Amino acid sequence: MNRLEAAARVIRQDGLVVYPTDTIYGLGADAFSDEAIQKVFDAKKRPFSQPISVAVTDIEMVFGIAYVDETALAFIERFLPGPVTVVIPARNSVPESLTGGMGMVGIRIPNHPVALELIGLVDAPITATSANIHGARDPVTPDECHVPHDILLDAGRLPGTPSTVVDLASRKIIRRGAMEAEVAAFLREREEE
Repeated sequence: MNRLEAAARVIRQDGLVVYPTDTIYGLGADAFSDEAIQKVFDAKKRPFSQPISVAVTDIEMVFGIAYVDETALAFIERFLPGPVTVVIPARNSVPESLTGGMGMVGIRIPNHPVALELIGLVDAPITATSANIHGARDPVTPDECHVPHDILLDAGRLPGTPSTVVDLASRKIIRRGAMEAEVAAFLREREEE
């Protein structure tokens, strides 16, 4: 069994995996397991009122966990995979602990081969939150990942700019990050239609 297969097994057994993305190191867990999600909140010391995004491999996986309207589909086709998180209405399959009780879920398709292979091996969405204590600096190297975890997938130094988070319901950027100017231009185009 290689390291990626071992990491997928850890996630399937409600464990925590630190994995590389196209932005920073993420903390991955089974996004459908309440026990695993609880471990993520505990590891990060994150308030339960703050939602946690998920990472998926493709648009089909997005359809399985969220309602995708025409604007969301256009956004996803333009920006994902990439360093952007899209917030859209969650399906009932998504645990409330991930949505912060708001009925919306943040979704990423990371443009990183290790992340995509890991999610593919798990064959289900995994959590996509930074592998740091809540409020601490975003981890760009394995040495900066100070959260408890069962396995770490080392990909060296990562770019370090967090993903831009976009709420498509309100058509607002919630968190500025990578590709912010392109995302803002997309939102302006949609307002003008």
